Amino acid sequence: MYRTTVKLALFCVIATLSISCKTKAQTTDTTTVEKREQQRGQERPKNGQRPSVEELFAKMDTNKDGKLAKTEVKGPLQKDFAKIDSNGDGFISAEELEKAPKPNRQGPPNRN
Repeated sequence: MYRTTVKLALFCVIATLSISCKTKAQTTDTTTVEKREQQRGQERPKNGQRPSVEELFAKMDTNKDGKLAKTEVKGPLQKDFAKIDSNGDGFISAEELEKAPKPNRQGPPNRN
């Protein structure tokens, strides 16, 4: 009887630790991904939609001059900077950004 009780107690402790470690790992993974996205300036909008022109300028226009230099932009804007800068002045205005074609995002595959 004593051995059975000890084995059962040991099993419960191991199971609890295992579940605790797994939960901690999942929380850490999510937090790490969110931190990386924020560092890159690509925080996901909460509603799942693309950020508006105003939101992009609020995040990226670091010197608040009302236009985006190539050094201020990140992600698809940086890649397509020359295409979006239609007047070739080296900056992206709000008007240019509104008229720009939307990037073709390829996110992770659906897990349905």
